[in-house]
Amino acid sequence: MKIRIAKASDKDNAISTLTLAFSMDPMVRWSIPQPAKYLAVFPAIAIAFGGTSFERKTAYVAEDFSGAALWLPPGATSDEEALLEVFDQNVGNEVKQDLPRIFQQMEKFRPTQPHWYLPMIGVDPTSQGTGIGSAMMTEALKVVDEDGLIAYLESSNPKNISLYERHGFEVIGEIQSGSSPVLRPMLRKAQLKKE
Repeated sequence: MKIRIAKASDKDNAISTLTLAFSMDPMVRWSIPQPAKYLAVFPAIAIAFGGTSFERKTAYVAEDFSGAALWLPPGATSDEEALLEVFDQNVGNEVKQDLPRIFQQMEKFRPTQPHWYLPMIGVDPTSQGTGIGSAMMTEALKVVDEDGLIAYLESSNPKNISLYERHGFEVIGEIQSGSSPVLRPMLRKAQLKKE
């Protein structure tokens, strides 16, 4: 299975893969439950969360686009303004009440020291369980470990926690507000370089 750094020209295919992958994600579908609206809006959410990873050459794809992972290097952040605008225009009132508290809690758990951030990783549902997610994590974590830095993510789907744990991430808390599902922040300590 070949995993490679995504090119700018891969962006549409990668975002399509993530759209399929997150179609049953508890947190995403809680916020946008209507199928047509989800399909129309999710690409903008993915781009706001991690779209700059394509320009930074920190996005990864499986060669056949069955998986995609958007990583942000130290100092890079999601486009919070675009994210808030997309949610503000597309979610119901109950969700709108809970989202600010969710974002505040996310900020509280985010490391303050230099770190790699994984806003999104996903595998086409027809290819889930075949090792693509693990292969993408392995490839990206080589760069994280070369830097000797910590890595951070928020797991919006409890089914994925075991994958992240196998790659050294640990749950460090829970994020939840009102009727929202639980989001789990996870941290991977810096790995010692083998001499």
